[in-house]
Amino acid sequence: MGGGFWTADTSRDGEWVEAIRYALEKGIRLVDTAEMYGGGHAEELVGLAVRGFPRDEVFIVTKVWPNHARYDDVLKSAEASARRLGTYIDLYLLHWPSDSVPICETVRAFEALVDKGVIRHFGVSNFSLDQLREAEACAKKYELAAVENHYSLLNRRDEADVLPYALSNGILYLAYTPLEKGALAKSPLLAEVGKRYGATAVQVALAWYIKRGVVPIPKAEKKSHIDEIVGAFHVKLSDEDFQRIDSAYR
Repeated sequence: MGGGFWTADTSRDGEWVEAIRYALEKGIRLVDTAEMYGGGHAEELVGLAVRGFPRDEVFIVTKVWPNHARYDDVLKSAEASARRLGTYIDLYLLHWPSDSVPICETVRAFEALVDKGVIRHFGVSNFSLDQLREAEACAKKYELAAVENHYSLLNRRDEADVLPYALSNGILYLAYTPLEKGALAKSPLLAEVGKRYGATAVQVALAWYIKRGVVPIPKAEKKSHIDEIVGAFHVKLSDEDFQRIDSAYR
């Protein structure tokens, strides 16, 4: 949405804004973006889309790129993101670990941003357990709220450590690429399970994540995709079906 990494594309702006607004109207309340998507243009589109919606009913997540992880750069990046969004940031994440900036310096900036009202919560993305725990230990005034990593039925490495740690310590776990770019939509097992619920394979996969305690963040470009995602909210998997899926994808 809004172009590639750091490259803006305005050719589909109307389509993107309409899609986000449609998702909000259908009950999706979390919008995930980053300063590097379209060089900030994606944030501008999110800002346009959320106008007119009660602000406390929309949860906006955005991210700072690791080359902006220095204290002053984090402050500047967050304030620039908030200007593009036209509002405060609900959850601000370090997009990837920095190779050169100590995480405590970044977290110190996050806490200053909470004090300034630019952001409400902060966290990390693409962090290992050791990196997550280090970031958590850096937080002195506020708790680290969330971690967003790649997690799916086809990519379950975080189950070894990051996911159980997050769930047991009150850290929100957000999963990006949960549908593996359409791969799970073709799953015969998920489709079979879905027949019992009047649901698609995609909806079953999303329902599995929700039952697992994870917040999946699937990409949705079309209204049909959004409708399918919203339908997953109504799928309540039985323990038996949950375990069957769990075992099949081990």
